[in-house]
Amino acid sequence: MKTATAPQKTDITHKPIGQFEETRFEKIHNVIFADSNVASVRVADEIAELIKKKQAQGKTCVLGLATGSSPIRVYEELVRKHKEEGLSFHNVVTFNLDEYLPMERSNIQSYHYFMHEHLFNHVDIPEENIHIPDGTVPFEKAVAYCLSYEKKIKEYGGLDFQLLGIGRTGHIGFNEPGSHYNSGTRVITLDHITRVDAAPAFLGIDNVPRKAITMGIATVRKAKRIILIGWGQNKADIIKKTIEGEISSHVPATYLQNHNNCTFVLDTGAGSELTRNKTPWLVDACEWTEELKAKAIVWLCEETGKTVLSLTDKDYNDNGMADLLSLEDSYDLNIKMFNKLQHTITGWPGGKPNADDTNRPERATPAKKRVIIFSPHPDDDVISMGGTFDRLVEQGHEVHVAYQTSGNIAVSDTDARKYAEIAMYINSSDRAQKLIDSIAQKNESRADSPEVRKLKGNIRRGESYAATRYVGLKDENVHFLDLPFYETGTIKKNNLSEKDISIVMDIITKIKPHQIYAAGDLADPHGTHKVCLDAVLEALDRLASEPFLKDCWLWLYRGAWHEWDINEIEMAVPMSPSQVLKKRNAIFCHQSQKDGVMFQGDDAREFWMRAEERNRDTANKYKALGMASYAAMEAFVRHKFN
Repeated sequence: MKTATAPQKTDITHKPIGQFEETRFEKIHNVIFADSNVASVRVADEIAELIKKKQAQGKTCVLGLATGSSPIRVYEELVRKHKEEGLSFHNVVTFNLDEYLPMERSNIQSYHYFMHEHLFNHVDIPEENIHIPDGTVPFEKAVAYCLSYEKKIKEYGGLDFQLLGIGRTGHIGFNEPGSHYNSGTRVITLDHITRVDAAPAFLGIDNVPRKAITMGIATVRKAKRIILIGWGQNKADIIKKTIEGEISSHVPATYLQNHNNCTFVLDTGAGSELTRNKTPWLVDACEWTEELKAKAIVWLCEETGKTVLSLTDKDYNDNGMADLLSLEDSYDLNIKMFNKLQHTITGWPGGKPNADDTNRPERATPAKKRVIIFSPHPDDDVISMGGTFDRLVEQGHEVHVAYQTSGNIAVSDTDARKYAEIAMYINSSDRAQKLIDSIAQKNESRADSPEVRKLKGNIRRGESYAATRYVGLKDENVHFLDLPFYETGTIKKNNLSEKDISIVMDIITKIKPHQIYAAGDLADPHGTHKVCLDAVLEALDRLASEPFLKDCWLWLYRGAWHEWDINEIEMAVPMSPSQVLKKRNAIFCHQSQKDGVMFQGDDAREFWMRAEERNRDTANKYKALGMASYAAMEAFVRHKFN
């Protein structure tokens, strides 16, 4: 295995968590931040300093820029610096990495539109200094165009700085698996996974172009300085392969291992699979906190195929944990971990009345609690915690569901037109005909009209009522918040506003809950789940002085994409086979999201299948560790406030 070379010093200096260490595992300099927003600001700081340095020298600053959700916050900070600190872009020349082919500049999915929307329209960069691959180039002229794009970069002396994101295939730019080390700017056929990841923005994979123009690997690696940014758990696996794996065309980002001034800037989610974070005891001596002990013991059980109580001294010693045994013997470690796991399991998510709750995840009092389940989209409640939802209602708690967004963007035009046509059959009207015409005439570069968005929102609202009624909830306990940040009609949402926070504060103040459940699935820090959780946390922070919040606990669930690690789980709610079936039927109520769902991801299964598999897998992991056997389990982590 290739050993790590000493990395050059980096300008990313804001106390990152887990600084790069020269280990036998890591081959690219990287820093990890607890917060992607803070990390983005630090990246923007470095870019701004480079621009100002070049200005002082009377030189042009040549930037290679990326698109996608990851760099948005970087661009926002550069715009802020321009408007509030006087940062000028008059000496900046930019070259974007890529563009879909074919793609009109005016299309809201074009990278030309993206860059102007997020950066160029808001700073003083001369228009002639902006270079973005032309998605309108005829295929027969594409080769000549790509050569001219490459030549223009060379005429400016190459890239002073290249900002990169990374795709789940390991692509940088659109250099998909199989790209050559010496490749230049060219036309490339997009990998299926890349098109799947782009599908939400295009409202379906069928609308995603199959080809693109991209800078080549050789073009990128000639940049004098490279920063690759990666946010979220969904990037963790490919980040590990890139930083710790062998150089391979199958993961094009691994070519960056040979660059002598490259830094990966990550958040904790994206860096979570790196060996020093996932299994630090294999790297160096550890400070054995209770959390790290739990993580290590669960890992050791998985490695050895043993239950917790059957682990031996030899198992610990053979797997890098000899120093842990010097602190406690294996018998004590095993017993403590077994009890910890067992105490997370409860069939009473609202607390068991008249019971000793010393070792239970929830309080026994009050026996009947007021509960708010915050659901980012109108089906996250039943997909992510449908069994627990049912149990809370069944056990007599006052349960409320607050759907934070309308979810209208996830309803297909086909479904919307179907409902509009049904309305026409029931009661022919100009309004219904106008909806049908609007949907029929829509093209992929145009957002839905407000009327169509309202129709799609009402479709999801009706499905939500069907599901909550099936679970046994009264209609008056179902709340549709329709947070304004979401209502743009496109995949790109607005930032969280005071109005959003105020709406969440109002529902919390009205209900005065003892329990709150909220989505903690933050795979994409720019996604709806992240914004919705931020709204809840900000609302609770502002209401902290309210007496009722002194007795309110916040539990976080995760969606169909990821689950909490076993060592993180603080409440595990078992489900019987009949409850699994009931949860499935509740999910089925969301018919517009069942078949041909628009935001499928790379998993071809329907959401109910994913949810059942996830819940079954959690139960099986508990069983493998030596716990009782259940059909399925839903898992939660309690959010601790400072």
